[in-house]
Formats: sequence, structure tokens, C-alpha cells
Amino acid sequence: MAKHEGGLYVAEIKRRYKDRVYVTHLLRRVYRENGKVKQQTLGNLSHLPPEAIEAVRASLRGQRLVPVEQAVEVVKTRPHGHVAAVRAMLRKLGLHEILDPRPSFQRDLVEALIVSRLLHPQPKLPTVSWWATTTLAEDLGLEGATKDDVYFALDWLLARQARIEARLARRHLSERSLVLYDVTSTYYEGRHCPLAAFGHNRDGKRGKRQIVFGLLTDREGRPVAVQVYRGNTADPKTVADQVHKLRERFGLRQVVLVGDRGMLTQARIDALKEIEGMAWISALRAPALRQLMDQGLIQPSLFDQQDLAEITSPDYPGERLVVCRNPYLAEERRRKRQELLDAMEADLARLARRVAAGRLKRREKIGEALGRILEKHKMGKHFRWEIGEGRFAYRRDLTSIDQEAALDGFYVIRTSVPAEQLSAPEVVLAYKSLSHVERLIRSIKGVVTKVRPIHHWTEERVRAHVFLCVLASYVEWHLREAWAPFLFEDEEPGGHEDGSPVRPAQRSEGAQAKAQTRRTPEGWEVHSFRSLLDNLATVARHTIRIPALPDVLPYDRVTTPDAFQREVFARVGLHSLAPAGRQKASA
Repeated sequence: MAKHEGGLYVAEIKRRYKDRVYVTHLLRRVYRENGKVKQQTLGNLSHLPPEAIEAVRASLRGQRLVPVEQAVEVVKTRPHGHVAAVRAMLRKLGLHEILDPRPSFQRDLVEALIVSRLLHPQPKLPTVSWWATTTLAEDLGLEGATKDDVYFALDWLLARQARIEARLARRHLSERSLVLYDVTSTYYEGRHCPLAAFGHNRDGKRGKRQIVFGLLTDREGRPVAVQVYRGNTADPKTVADQVHKLRERFGLRQVVLVGDRGMLTQARIDALKEIEGMAWISALRAPALRQLMDQGLIQPSLFDQQDLAEITSPDYPGERLVVCRNPYLAEERRRKRQELLDAMEADLARLARRVAAGRLKRREKIGEALGRILEKHKMGKHFRWEIGEGRFAYRRDLTSIDQEAALDGFYVIRTSVPAEQLSAPEVVLAYKSLSHVERLIRSIKGVVTKVRPIHHWTEERVRAHVFLCVLASYVEWHLREAWAPFLFEDEEPGGHEDGSPVRPAQRSEGAQAKAQTRRTPEGWEVHSFRSLLDNLATVARHTIRIPALPDVLPYDRVTTPDAFQREVFARVGLHSLAPAGRQKASA
């Protein structure tokens, strides 16, 4: 009797009894005997768990089974989620097409630089190295990029700055819109750049050269344009350039320029008055405020029951003056002045004791010591003193102190905007919106995009670097808006006590709840902008290979985001973590 061996397999047999189905798994052998196909049951596998039965099936099919810990090997891991989120917002804004509608290596480099300023602001050489530690380089095809490529990309960006700013202006500015403008400075490393010069250093860095740059934004604080100046340029001298930019480059004939009192000086305002359609909002300096009070145009008693009043003055023809008194600001100025007076008087008393004890005798030396005290406290206007050989006496100038105290909490906003276009409360809110630009400047200078340190030697590269930081801040502004529910941000800003725009803005109940509980209404942890990006960075892309199958090419897998991360990604329109840019083709 001829008998031929056959193959093994797992048979699945189902039997129905009443309302139940019973499944049996049998290990069987197929063989041929005398020309007939027969099968033999070798064992019952039904008692095994399903995964073990499936393993037997796979083994019988010829698959090689190895322990789980040996099945795959992670050969490379790159943080991915934060890169994908920032790029998703950049693409959602169409910023890559604003840079240049045509794809190019330079455009990809600039996009990578913008992402880098938000995620890892560093000098250019470390930045290029950092790209390879994330998915940024491979998604944009920049694995072979060098520092020289980056410098050429900065030149490419600077050549397109005017065109890019014009496109942003068309998106965010229109006729009669409010345009916010502010100027700041930042110190420079070294002394080679022609723009670097000594000037009024806002950073308190003595002996450091600096550059100056002015920012134009819309009324919400979105950056639209930036211009870099030599470090010794006074703020008012930059205004004419911005007016020319608004009218000639952006084609806006009627706009309202909002600037602080140190920039929109009387000379600048007189120049603006000569330009048809150019309106402005600014504020008066303290001496002008004192003059209005001395003329009786401001009666402090009127503000016992109100905090805002509109007046006119023959000294300011064609202008509206909105007088405001903030009681919280008044109390804060009184407290601060008292502390400074007490601190300065303590130093003056110590100086008087040194002179009285004979440790300081010469008039010149006493004067030098007094000068250091005056420079330290900036309160010399409220003191009177007498200096002689071996003699020093001082006293407080109570008249000067009382005159300044009478102005506590008062400020006057001046504007050429007619009442039918902006009411007095709206004028106040428009001027206070300058806080949006101040917040943007803080972010650029040190919070997020970090314009410092600046090491570029040429004027063009410095200008390009600052413009790059502004573009990164443009993306940051929109990310903060999209992620406001997850950040320590007020999603309903603008509320004022008693509805008065003069009083400080109140945080909404939702923002206060987030700050107290550090949780969102959904129970998720509330983050800072930086910590949220760090959280997203835990979503990584892993390159995996299978040691048992050397002929199979390595493949990529992305960490599965948790529910919170999925919600954060969705807010920027990111529903898949597949590469958003072009990748190098793999063999």
C-alpha cells in the first residue's frame, strides 16, 4: 500500500448547537494513500490562546518566528510632532507661497530657518546641525545643506522682503485701518557690522553696540513689516520711512498710525498733518500734561466720578484730546515714587555721614559721590542740596513732589481721527493696543524667536536675520491663537472693570480658572507655549528594521499621539503626521 506524506495545517471547525457556535481548532496532516487524499488529526489546539494558534499557522506557512524583543530594531528616532505642527501652521497660512509661489531649494531653506527660530533658535551653524536631529531636514530634502547655503538663503530672503511685506499688508491692512508702530533696539555681538553703533540701550548693556528696528503690525499685533536702522538712530527719525512704506509700497492712502509719545513727537505730528489722509493716535508728554492742568483745562475734581473726558485746546488745533485717569496707575506711581525717594534719601544720608565724619572732604569728591546716587535713583528733581568743602546738606523738594503727585494716574491721548470714525473710548483702546506690539517685541528679543545673539558682519545679513525672526513671530502669533485653549492665554481678552477702557483689562473667568487649576475644562494640562512644543516633540518618527529579514528595507513609524496631542494637532489642521514636504526618494 503506497502512502505519501503531505503538509500540516490548522483546521477551523464550527458547529452550531442551539443558539451558540462552537469553534474547534485542529492540527491536521494531509497525505495521499493509494491515490486518495486523506487527512489525519494530530492534535486539538482549541485550548491555546488565539495568538498562539495564529503563531502555529504562521510557522506552518514557513514564516520565521522570533521573540518580540528581537523582532524589530529601532535604528533611528527623530522628534517630529513639534516640527510637523509648526510646518502645518506655516502651510495653512500660505506663508511658503508668500515667500515665493515657486518651490525652490532656497524657499525650503527659509522655511526650515523659520521653523528653527520657533523651536530651536541658535546661530546658523548649530541650526543646520539641529535640522538632522529632527525630521525637518529629511522632510524638506535638506540633508546636505551647509552653512553657506543658509547664508545664500538669507540673501534670497532679503531680496524678497519688500514683496513679502506687501503681500502681508494686503492680507492684514486696508484703508482706514489702525496700524501699530513701535521701535526697539537690541545689542550686537562685535563691532564689524556698519549698522552697529552706540545709542540709547534699552537692554541695559553698557559698552555694547546695538541696532535699532521698527515694527509695523495690524491692530491685533500681527507683524506686517520691519525696518532695521543704525544703532544710534532716534525713534522719531524712523517715522517718515514708515509713512512712505504705507503709502507708496502698500498703496494705502488713508490709515491711522498709532505710536507712543516718545516717537510721535510734535515735529513728527506736524509732518503728518501735511499728508492728506494720514491720521494718527499718540499721547502727550508729562510737561504738556502739566501745562494743560495749569491752564485749567484739566480739572482733577471732575475725575472723582469719571475716568475719561474729551477736551480741546488752542495749543492743539484740529486735534481731539482724551484725558484719562487710572486710579490703579495713580496708586502704583505713588508707591513707586515713595520707594525711590526713600532709597535715594537713605543713600544721601550715608553720604552726609561720610562727610560729617571727615572721610570725604573735597568738594569735587563729594560731587562725584552725589552724581553716582543721582544716576542710580533718577530722583534728583525732587531733592535740593548744598555742597562745600567738607560740607554736604540735602532736603526733599516737597513742592516738586506735590506737583508730580497731582499728575499721578493722568494721561492724555491726542488724535486727529474724527469722532464719527472713533469715539473717545475707542481712541483709548486703540492707543492701548500698542501693548500688542510690545508683546511681539518681547517675543522677538528673548521669549521665543530670540533675535540675539547677532553675529552677522554685513548689513544685509543683519537685516535678513531680523526679518527672519519677524516671519517666525508671524507664525507664532497664529499658533498662539490656534492653541489658546491649551495655553495660559485669555481666550476672551479685552474685558474692563465697569466697562471702562481706561481701567486695566480684566482676565476672563475661563483664563482665571486655567491659571488656578492648571487644567483646561476638558481636564488637560495647561501649558506655556514652549512646554506645549516640547510635549509635541515627544511624538517621534522611528526608523525600524527587521533583523530576521535582511532583504526588507527599513521603514518609518510615527509615535501614536495621545488624545491631547491629537486635539492640538487638529487645531493647526494637522490630521496626519506623514511628511508635509518633499522627501528624498529611497531605493
